[in-house]
Amino acid sequence: MKVKLLHQPDSAIACVTLDAGEEIIAEAGAMIAMNDSIQVNTTLRQGRGGGIIGGLKRMVAGESLFLSVFRSFKDGDEVWLAPKLIGDLLVYEMQGQDLIVQATSYLACSSQIDIDLGFQGLKSVFSGESIFWLTISGYGTALLTSFGGIYEIDVDGEYIVDTGHIVAFEGSLDFSITKAGSSWIGAFLGGEGLVARFRGRGKLFCQTHNPGAFGSLIGSMLPPR
Repeated sequence: MKVKLLHQPDSAIACVTLDAGEEIIAEAGAMIAMNDSIQVNTTLRQGRGGGIIGGLKRMVAGESLFLSVFRSFKDGDEVWLAPKLIGDLLVYEMQGQDLIVQATSYLACSSQIDIDLGFQGLKSVFSGESIFWLTISGYGTALLTSFGGIYEIDVDGEYIVDTGHIVAFEGSLDFSITKAGSSWIGAFLGGEGLVARFRGRGKLFCQTHNPGAFGSLIGSMLPPR
């Protein structure tokens, strides 16, 4: 499987080239074009993160109940995938580690990768974002999406990120929710509010725009029904 990203970072799309017998599993509705020789099926998957329970878990996390499976029967078949929001894409190679992904940031992955719902504890309740996160594990290629551009941070110690800008982080990192400044009043009056303080050693992926803040801004400008 080869993945080529185009039109980064604001309108990124992915061209996935498959060998014979390879599959890629994507969010429903992510496909924008493909070779007519590719077979497409709808699945709930089996194993960890699969079946009805797995599908319902993904719905709770903001993902779709069903997933689309694209299977190639000859070398060189292409599938073009794109996210729902205007933004960037990230290709992440899984090598047995866990990757914790913010809800709605999953786009696609190779068939050897497991997707399960993870609960990051009560800290997620106070993060101001999704309570549930997706845990991606196994071996293969994962394709993640963002709102705005994606940038990578190599954390070695501690690092602070606004909760609305987290895309994903490696399982070797832990985080806690805290205030942005020295005082709670100053943090909220300054508009920063709550932030995530990451600890450990590993990669952290962030997005340049906050979907929640953007939605609040646009929503306030829309006329009432």
